Amino acid sequence: MKHIIHSSEDLGFALRAVRKSAKVRLDDLSQTARVSKQTTANLEKGKPTVQFGKVLQLLKEVGLTLSVDLPESALPALRRIQREALARSMGSLGSDPDERSSVNLAKSVNTKTDHA
Repeated sequence: MKHIIHSSEDLGFALRAVRKSAKVRLDDLSQTARVSKQTTANLEKGKPTVQFGKVLQLLKEVGLTLSVDLPESALPALRRIQREALARSMGSLGSDPDERSSVNLAKSVNTKTDHA
């Protein structure tokens, strides 16, 4: 059933409802989702400061999905942004000066240890 979330509290209530209906203890969920018990409790209480990545881990663990209702007009921009991000991740090594210097440093260290 689709349930609209308007706040972090709404999301926390949904997580708690699913967890309790599955008869899963809070500490067991936390352990299997690899987040702290405090993080799980904070999310279930609706605290807005819980790290988003941790929220997604917990939702995934209980089988909940998070989605956005994206307007059709935004789809071309979304696809372009996704393509650009993929291209950056595929070809990023060597494009950023800081990355190049750390790669060169790593190569230099490996070369020196190979010859030592």
